[in-house]
Amino acid sequence: MTRTAVSRLGFVAATIVASTLLGMPIEAQNLPLAPAFTTQQLTALPTSDWITNGGSLFNQRFSPLTQINRDNVKGLKAQWRTHLDGSGAGPQYSGQGQPLFYRGVLYVVTGADDVFALDVRSGAHLWTYEAKLDPAHVRVCCGWVSRGLGLGAGKIFVGQLDAKLVALDQKTGKVLWSIEGENPNLGYSLVGAPLYYEGTVIVGYAGGDMGIRGRVKAYDADDGHLLWTFYTVPAPGEFGADTWPRDNDYYKWGGAPVWQTPAIDPALGLLYFSTGNAGPNYGGGKRAGDNLFTASIVALDVKTGTYRWHFQQVHHDIWDYDSPNPVVLFDAPYQGVLRHGIAEISKTGWVYLLDRATGKPLLGIPERPVPQEPRQKTAATQPYPLGDPLFPQSVDMAPEGYKLINGGRIFTPYWDQPVVYRPQMAVNWPPSSYDPRSNYFFVCGIDNLAVSSHDTQEFAGPTFAGMWMQNGKNGSFDVSRRGMFAAFDLKTNKLVWEHSWPQGCFSGSLATRGGLVFTGRSDGRFTALDSATGDLLWQFQTDAGVNAPATTFEYEGTQYVAVMSAGTLFGAGKKGDSIWLFSLHGMMESLPASAPTGARAGPPGAAPGASADLAPVVFAAGAPDLANGRILYARFCTACHGENGLGGHGGGAPLGEAARDMKVIITTATNGKNQNMPPFRGALQPEELRDVAGFISRELFKQP
Repeated sequence: MTRTAVSRLGFVAATIVASTLLGMPIEAQNLPLAPAFTTQQLTALPTSDWITNGGSLFNQRFSPLTQINRDNVKGLKAQWRTHLDGSGAGPQYSGQGQPLFYRGVLYVVTGADDVFALDVRSGAHLWTYEAKLDPAHVRVCCGWVSRGLGLGAGKIFVGQLDAKLVALDQKTGKVLWSIEGENPNLGYSLVGAPLYYEGTVIVGYAGGDMGIRGRVKAYDADDGHLLWTFYTVPAPGEFGADTWPRDNDYYKWGGAPVWQTPAIDPALGLLYFSTGNAGPNYGGGKRAGDNLFTASIVALDVKTGTYRWHFQQVHHDIWDYDSPNPVVLFDAPYQGVLRHGIAEISKTGWVYLLDRATGKPLLGIPERPVPQEPRQKTAATQPYPLGDPLFPQSVDMAPEGYKLINGGRIFTPYWDQPVVYRPQMAVNWPPSSYDPRSNYFFVCGIDNLAVSSHDTQEFAGPTFAGMWMQNGKNGSFDVSRRGMFAAFDLKTNKLVWEHSWPQGCFSGSLATRGGLVFTGRSDGRFTALDSATGDLLWQFQTDAGVNAPATTFEYEGTQYVAVMSAGTLFGAGKKGDSIWLFSLHGMMESLPASAPTGARAGPPGAAPGASADLAPVVFAAGAPDLANGRILYARFCTACHGENGLGGHGGGAPLGEAARDMKVIITTATNGKNQNMPPFRGALQPEELRDVAGFISRELFKQP
């Protein structure tokens, strides 16, 4: 029997079980409508529904359900799998959306901002909203992605990459209202899940690497009219403006984007979020000062958007040490007194623990002197939280071809020559989870060396055609990176356990009272860990990388776990378009394990690590269209290789050597390379590959 036949039989069997256990399918016209949720509903631990991106207003991603637990999780199997019509399966997309669930219906969003309502009984599509994004109006730094949806008052809310906030009818998926909150052609986008609260929808605007001035906005949930705006970079005369220079307009492009969904403490009336880096990332010389409120945790009055307090985690950031991980609200004892805290783990690898009423540290975060580079206007001191960092914050051995400065320690400055330091981006966007019983905080990170330099050419300001980073040649070295999944005890800020992974960790997590932490892997595995020890208790091979946080709920007496399997731009795994539903009654077995990337030799001329089964590379005839190549490069290549081809966020190699031969570029882009670069075969036509190769060779590097 063929593998395809087995898969089909498994799907049929799972559908029969789903129909038997879950009853008759839901008719689209009978979809239950969510109410205007009360504060009590939004702060309760999620059981029968999952109505906010973080599980509750506290962003803990914790479920009190125990039907699936550490003793029986080995019996967990898939109930069904459904595909999302190929949405978000291309190489520029990442599948990071956490599903919402309300009374029998899952609501999911893809990296293309397409929204699907799925019948929990079978995975059947009840309705679909197609965003139909125009690539000409999508200017993003780090791939096409959506991290989730908002829900309330009979509406589904989706923030789009073209900076539109859209309200959909929960019954039909039809657009009820749509507003373009900012100009996407100036680098603004929405990637975090909107947050519904007391008749308002709150969103933070992303795009900090594009030359934006960050902001958080609240809109009326009924018709989308604007209620308030808070700018994360203050203008002259506003509080914090003295942390920016007075002799230029860099504050207008100062960054401080918001990449995730905020948290709310209704008792205090406060809204909390963390911010991204200052702009330009690697150029601090024109923005003297601490640059508030970049790389900070900020609290606002949730009703008015008025500033209440802030804590800056990195002063005058030039290392891309921003804070894209969502804040988590928690309560824990300190010196015998129960305190109301807020936690955020940033790219520095430290967990920052603050009193959420005042913004003051719970355990101490002293300021310590750091090395200086006057041309970068570096800050004299930096905050050093008491407790453990996730990774070592120094380099023990210089990569070949480099000399270590300051031991490669965190906050080592640089100028026009590449400098190696550690970490690069210890903890990025993947949401952390928290168990309120143990006070354990579960985090996903990447241990990698960074190398940075500054482009000393004069810049008037961002062009909004690509990323605005002012990085020089970042360099490249074959030093392997590792993933890490770990637990911190927030009472002490010390590591309780940690486990390294051979691949980077690009997946959020979900904790449960059953003693489990669910998280995914880029190789397509969905796993359950023992929350007390981190030991692997269960794994299931899906059909694509599992890089989104999972959702769990109880429906008609049975606990289910739902997760997206779609892969990510920066991971090494396969791309896809699946939603999987798991239960202890499921019948679908794990798929066969995927062959490791680069396991077999590729065809002659293929990039190293390419599969042996690939068809020959097609080289399109004719001269390249350099203008089209520029557009394609910005869309598909900038995130990893940088706006100037010298290296970017994704750790891609500088392209100078490859630029000498367009055929090398086309071959590598077609087949992919090792564990870091995805293949663009089928995603880009031969003529498009010719155009982008021509742009790299003839424009970026001026080859004859």
